Amino acid sequence: MGGAFITSHSTSIKVLLLTLTLVLFTILPVYLLIISPSPWLSLTDYVKNTKLGNRCDMFRGKWIPYSDGPYYTNETCNVIFDQQNCMKFGRPDTDFLKWRWKPNQCELPLFDAVQFLELVRGKSMAFVGDSVGRNQVQSLLCLLASVVYPSDVSKTKDPRFRQWLYKDYNFTLASYWSPHLVKAINTYPTGPTYNRLVNLYLDEANDAWADEIEAFDFVIVSAGQWFFGPQVYYENHRIIGCYNCPMNNVKNLTMFYGYRKAFRTTFQTLWSLKNFKGVTYLRTLSPAHFENGEWNAGGSCSRTQPVTRRKMKLKGDSLKFYRTQVEELRRAEKEGRKRGLKFRILDTSEAMVVRPDGHPNHYGHWPQENVTIADCVHWCLPGPVDTWNEFLVQMLKMEI
Repeated sequence: MGGAFITSHSTSIKVLLLTLTLVLFTILPVYLLIISPSPWLSLTDYVKNTKLGNRCDMFRGKWIPYSDGPYYTNETCNVIFDQQNCMKFGRPDTDFLKWRWKPNQCELPLFDAVQFLELVRGKSMAFVGDSVGRNQVQSLLCLLASVVYPSDVSKTKDPRFRQWLYKDYNFTLASYWSPHLVKAINTYPTGPTYNRLVNLYLDEANDAWADEIEAFDFVIVSAGQWFFGPQVYYENHRIIGCYNCPMNNVKNLTMFYGYRKAFRTTFQTLWSLKNFKGVTYLRTLSPAHFENGEWNAGGSCSRTQPVTRRKMKLKGDSLKFYRTQVEELRRAEKEGRKRGLKFRILDTSEAMVVRPDGHPNHYGHWPQENVTIADCVHWCLPGPVDTWNEFLVQMLKMEI
C-alpha cells in the first residue's frame, strides 16, 4: 500500500514537471521575442518596446562598409558652405563616403526625408551653437532637399542667423550662432579669431537665441572648440577669473569652469522660460582630429578611412569637455522634470571620434587660395556628419 502510494506520487510529480517544462518552453520564446533584441528588428521596434524595459543604444556601435554611398552630392544640394564642400574643392578620395554606423544591438534605419517632415509637421526646430552646429543644419537641409527646398524666412541677412520654412509641412527650421552659448563680447572684434580675448558673462544667456527660443518645439544645443581660446569670466557683472589671459591680479580658472557654467546657464534658461514646452537635445562634443602637429603648427587630417577605437578615443581635454556637458545635462534633466520638460542626449561623440577621415582638411577652400591651416574641426558634406541626423530622426520618434 505505501509503495503504491509512493509510485503514484512520483508519477504525479513527473507529470507536473513535464507539464511545467512544456509551458516554459512554449511561453519563454514568445517572452524573449517581446523583450530581447533581435537582428531583424529595426530601431523603431526597439523604441516601441521601451516600456518593456528594452532599449537599443544607437550611439554605441561601429562603422561598417556601405557601398551605396551618400544621400546627396554637392551637385544635388546647393546650400553647402564652401568651408565644408570637399568635393567642390577637389578632394580626390571618396572612400570616406562609403561607411554606415551600425549600433551594437540593432540597425540604424536610413534617413527618410518624408518621414522626418511628417514627424515635424506643424512644429519648429532650432539649432543653437557654433559653426559645427550649423554644419549639422546644412546636412539636414541637404537630406531634406530630396523632397523639397524650404523658403528662406530669415529676419536678417547675417548668415549666422537663418530661418527656413517648409510651407507644405508648416515646419520652421532655425540656426542661431552662439559659440559660447552665453553672452560674449570680443575685446578685439577685428583681430584673428583663434586668439582674441573674449569676455564671457557666464550667468547670462546670449540674447541672440534666448529672446526667441521660447516658441520652438525642439532645441539642439552644442558647443566646444571656442572654449579653448583666452577668456575673461564674469558673474554678477564682475570679473571672477580668467583662462589663458594676460591679466594681473585676476584668479586663474580652467576652461572647464567656463564650459560648465555656460551649459548650466543655457539649460537653466530653457527650463526657466515660462512658456517653453519644447524638448532640448544636447549634441555632444564633436572631436577635432589634428595629427602631426597642433592646428596652428602644421597639423592636418589626411586619413581616408575610419580608424578603430584602439587608435583613437576621447581623451584629455576633449574627454573632460564631454563629461562636463553630460553632467550638466543630467542636472538639467532633474530640474526640467519638475516642470514637465525633457532634456535628451544626442550622443555623437563615440561615432565621430573614429572618423578622422571626415574633415575637409585642405579641401574646404578654393585651390588657388594659400591656406596653410587645415580644417580638422568641421565635417565634409556629404559625410559622416549626416549620421547625426539619422540619430535625430530616431529620437524624434521617441517624443512624437
